[in-house]
Amino acid sequence: MNPRLANYTNITLSVNDLLSCCGFLCGEGCDGGYPISAWRYLVHSGVVTSECDPYFDNTGCSHPGCEPAYPTPRCERKCKKENLLWKKSKHFSVNAYRIHSDPQNIMTEVYKNGPVEVSFTVYEDFAHYKSGVYKHVTGDEMGGHAVKLIGWGTSDDGEDYWLLANQWNRSWGDDGYFKIRRGTNECGIEEDVVAGLASPRNVISQYGSADAALDATF
Repeated sequence: MNPRLANYTNITLSVNDLLSCCGFLCGEGCDGGYPISAWRYLVHSGVVTSECDPYFDNTGCSHPGCEPAYPTPRCERKCKKENLLWKKSKHFSVNAYRIHSDPQNIMTEVYKNGPVEVSFTVYEDFAHYKSGVYKHVTGDEMGGHAVKLIGWGTSDDGEDYWLLANQWNRSWGDDGYFKIRRGTNECGIEEDVVAGLASPRNVISQYGSADAALDATF
């Protein structure tokens, strides 16, 4: 969601707000969620900045994130910085939409408008991912999960991959990020791709006018 605000201002949005405060409408917190519902939450309720509620802080989902022993952090609706107010830190989207599952369509959307949200099936071996391009090899299905797709590339071995940000804290994976095979719909990663476009309403009050908001740079 964050780079989609780049046309207006230099902010990033809080993963913790969405993860903890959207509730059952978005899914089950650390146990997975529904990407289109997450974007609808951004449209109707907004999401605070990461300055207000930092990404990957100590209350994020613990590894491996999909078991009852690792509960979703409690929604506090209070900024970590005392000089920031929760409601005034909210930012919004004007819409929520789906992207066709063809890899080229996904890459075009990311290139033009920024990261998208995707969902996929998590297997036991994914919980132990450390580096490289992930492909499901062994282990039972653990459930569904939603993450942020931020880019793509090709490994030194010639394997195409998607680059994604998880929310299981930096102790998991490659500093909280992972790569997964691209172009084969690995674990359903290309089936449910959603996004939205940023609204200027969340920055007008901060910059004083629509012109000032549009003049701000990322």
